[in-house]
Amino acid sequence: MKKKILALTMLGAMSLLSFHLVSCSDTKTKSESESISTVVKDTAVANINLKPTSPKPAWGSNITDPNQVVMDKLASYGTPPLTTLSPAEARTKPSPATAAMDVIKENNITVAPSNIDIINRSIPVSGTQIPVRIYTPKTGKANYPVIVYYHGGGWVIADLDTYNASAESLANLAEAVVVSVAYRQGPEFKFPTAHNDSYGAYEWVVKNTASIKGDSTRIALVGESAGGNLAASVSLMARDKGMKMPIHQVLIYPIANYDTTSASYVKYAAAKPLNKPLMVWFFKHYLKSPADGKNPMISLVNANLKGLPSTTIIAAEIDPLSTEGKLLDDKLKAAGVASTHTLYTGVTHEFFGMAAIIPEAKQAQQTVVDNLKSAFNK
Repeated sequence: MKKKILALTMLGAMSLLSFHLVSCSDTKTKSESESISTVVKDTAVANINLKPTSPKPAWGSNITDPNQVVMDKLASYGTPPLTTLSPAEARTKPSPATAAMDVIKENNITVAPSNIDIINRSIPVSGTQIPVRIYTPKTGKANYPVIVYYHGGGWVIADLDTYNASAESLANLAEAVVVSVAYRQGPEFKFPTAHNDSYGAYEWVVKNTASIKGDSTRIALVGESAGGNLAASVSLMARDKGMKMPIHQVLIYPIANYDTTSASYVKYAAAKPLNKPLMVWFFKHYLKSPADGKNPMISLVNANLKGLPSTTIIAAEIDPLSTEGKLLDDKLKAAGVASTHTLYTGVTHEFFGMAAIIPEAKQAQQTVVDNLKSAFNK
């Protein structure tokens, strides 16, 4: 077990801790008003120069060179479309994180070591036990703010290992205890199992913060993709159940709508690594029926959003989900929630976990950490 945890720690360090490795300059930010999203472009990297050897893909003519290098590596594995596989088969295939890790190795990219302790344990939720991974900074403080983190994968694929790097980077950069949640997935466990597990994990954290060196007054939620949907749903459930509310939520390209006819779904229907057919496949395997898609915990844009915590939304341009992320931001603002939305151009879904090689990911991580720290320090 110790060897496995050490390996995972190094994986996280190599994948994401480019905060110590990469310098960022000439970042151009456009923000016309609070109701308009921030658009980030032209983020420069000082000492990494990844160039693809293939033409730009038809689905992403403006994809950045480093992001394309990762997508080309992912394509090189020859994996059949996940939509042609069973969920069990799809879970065994290389992920975008695998591709990013291989790009790091092949280009001899060296990053600073992590300063985090990692333990795996099980916690009780909904009459069962689910795994969590707890990341604790080794900086000697009596307690830390807490981030409850929900990984992506369409509620069907991926796991704690796939998103280890994101969770570990947040623990390092935000100097926070991160509890990464392994909720049960479809089709073995249909909606709303993942949502209920995610809420149960949050409830456990609220009641057990002292045991994990956490500060119960500073708990935030972070999620990527399906995990972004789960994070917002947990906030909704906490509000409705009268549970202590998180002080902030970070939704990274969240699934926020069941509508697959939006502008970004049309424009990026064939994008990689996420596209319209794969989203339909995810919905098919997690939802019991199409009627579940209208549930406000799936279609967050139709939920009553009043009283939710301040929110950070991170979006990728080359992503079927980009339209609904902006719509969710608009709906949150209309409900009186303090929300910021930042769209990163030229990058794809899953870019956030690749800061060692994709400069926009480094910028996105810093945005997230800055907003978390601001919330923690209020």
